[in-house]
Amino acid sequence: MQQQISVITLGVADTQISRHFYTEGFGWTPVFEKPEIIFYQMNGFILGTFRKDALEADMNRTGLRQAGAFSLAHNVTAKEEVIPLMERLVEVGGRMIRPADAPPHGGFRGYVTDPDEHAWEIAWNPVWPIDERGHVTFGT
Repeated sequence: MQQQISVITLGVADTQISRHFYTEGFGWTPVFEKPEIIFYQMNGFILGTFRKDALEADMNRTGLRQAGAFSLAHNVTAKEEVIPLMERLVEVGGRMIRPADAPPHGGFRGYVTDPDEHAWEIAWNPVWPIDERGHVTFGT
């Protein structure tokens, strides 16, 4: 079986607040929008933001928890891009949870949450090349 992720869907309180964060912060363009869900075409998968109550109905579950023990990452091509992107994300509704610094394993990173507290690592890693399509390759 092929190793892939097709769609990552985040439960959000308000799709329009979330939309503002992702379009104005990251500069992403939605490819599909309804009041309860917005999809973004990413590099090889789709990111969805789904109003939490509608996601619960779609899954036939109740009591979905807000963000927890996971983080998403957005890698950039240069160390100098990390801090300006983090600042822009905070300006459009995100929250800084860890200022950028150099971790022991190398590179440069910090963490910001979206308006629904989903953690985003904004990172530069000199041994993880990013190709022209935005695909990152694990390197050591």
